[in-house]
Amino acid sequence: MYKLHGFSQSGNTYKVALLLQALEQPWTAVHLPFGDFAAGLTRSPAWRQDHNEMGEVPILEDGAKHLTQSAAIMLHLARKHARYEGADDDERQEVLRWLFFDNHKFTSYLATWRFMKSFAPAAPDPTIQQWLKGRIDNALGVVEKHLAARPYMVGMQPTIADLSLCGYLYFPPEESGYDIAAQYPSMAAWLERLRGLPGWRPPYELLPGEQVAARW
Repeated sequence: MYKLHGFSQSGNTYKVALLLQALEQPWTAVHLPFGDFAAGLTRSPAWRQDHNEMGEVPILEDGAKHLTQSAAIMLHLARKHARYEGADDDERQEVLRWLFFDNHKFTSYLATWRFMKSFAPAAPDPTIQQWLKGRIDNALGVVEKHLAARPYMVGMQPTIADLSLCGYLYFPPEESGYDIAAQYPSMAAWLERLRGLPGWRPPYELLPGEQVAARW
């Protein structure tokens, strides 16, 4: 059985959990309390040495393997189970392209902004807020335009590109200030289609840990 280390506020942990559900594989959550994460546990030298030198979750235990970084974990699972990786070489290349876009431009900016707005100890600096929101708006616009002409990010069936990009979009709008259903109709329809995947559940139901109210 797979073991997935993380917590419900982590969209990157949620991506992997969604894929495990969609693959219909048995797995169990190893809960890292969000309060411990916020207090810096994962960035401590001892935790880095014992768990992940990068100081991050998710961590997936697959037998003796301990895998980190959500995109790398999802590639491993998709290849191992021969599902959600793309139908052919061209699609698999396109899946990689969107995974890199997600990690560099989409999740990267949105997750940073959501943490600053909802969970950081101090309110966001207005200058940083303006800069980040410009980047987020651009990245959301790219995906909205892409999905206007197709049901999924790559091909006619969902892939790990979809599961990676959607990871932070199922959290409550008040956490980020972005109401995808109201602001982005193509993405809203896409997110609704993804709800049809086997075992789909929202993050605060799928992963352990209590929802924390947005602070700012």
